[in-house]
Amino acid sequence: MAAAAPRLGVRVSEARTASDRIDVPEAIDGQPTAESETTLVVVTGLSGGGRSTVARALENVGYYVVDNLPQALMLDMAELAFKAGGAARRTAMVLDVRSRAFSTDLVGAIRELKERGFSPRVVFVDADDEVLIRRFESVRRSHPLQGDGRLADGIAVERGLLEEARDQADVIIDTSHLNVNQLRRRIEELFGGEDARRLRVTVLSFGFKYGLPPDADFVLDARFLPNPYWVPELREHTGREEAVSAYVLGQEGADAFVASYADLVNATTAGFEREGKRYLTVAVGCTGGKHRSVAIAEELAGRLRQSGLAANAQHRDLGRE
Repeated sequence: MAAAAPRLGVRVSEARTASDRIDVPEAIDGQPTAESETTLVVVTGLSGGGRSTVARALENVGYYVVDNLPQALMLDMAELAFKAGGAARRTAMVLDVRSRAFSTDLVGAIRELKERGFSPRVVFVDADDEVLIRRFESVRRSHPLQGDGRLADGIAVERGLLEEARDQADVIIDTSHLNVNQLRRRIEELFGGEDARRLRVTVLSFGFKYGLPPDADFVLDARFLPNPYWVPELREHTGREEAVSAYVLGQEGADAFVASYADLVNATTAGFEREGKRYLTVAVGCTGGKHRSVAIAEELAGRLRQSGLAANAQHRDLGRE
């Protein structure tokens, strides 16, 4: 793992004129330039959703993190990173409600970056309202936008302000059921490798009784398979253990189920990459997220890796029962 890069407090300086701007060429004679490979990540989302954890995780994988950056200075920061080179070529900008005091047009700021030749990737962190409320109450803080109202009022206002940015995000991470370490691992897996520009697949097991993962691109239902819960010697074990995995994968239709979805994912990856998608979440559900979905997710992730994809298995609800 790369050493952590420093986080940066931003001081507003004198704005530059249009004549000071630089153009970032995408290619020369068909070959990508070093300038076009400047990696920019924009982190935004709901207050209490986990932006600070995402920022620390990006530092862990070598990003130069600029916290609380006014949106009006995003292009200036991108051009500074481009000119500085070196470690600054991997820069993350973290935007929160305080930065909106300068501008509320985040989508317009991102569009301006793209027009200048940069390719920012937008990470949006979200969580259920009740989870956000519990987080604010646990630290005895008010929401930055609640004013004289309730916490729920401030969250509703912020959701409205960020609706368009959420719709256009490249990665949406729902942190409702993630602890700090799980969120950190997710970011490090997404942005930590040399092949970070490749499509990365997360096969996520979950329990239907705890709700659908809101960031899923595909949802698979493994409840057609017999449930190991009703086998006494398997009940207390999980789908990551050999006995449960062998039981689940040995059932009629299990192998064909995994093979069919592996083929589906492989058939769509080239198209997703052409469309600029970098992260794909395949959610596999069973009743409680302990046995069937876990075994299927591990097997599917393994087959995807065998086909050359960057795939990993995660288990949202394992341990909740």
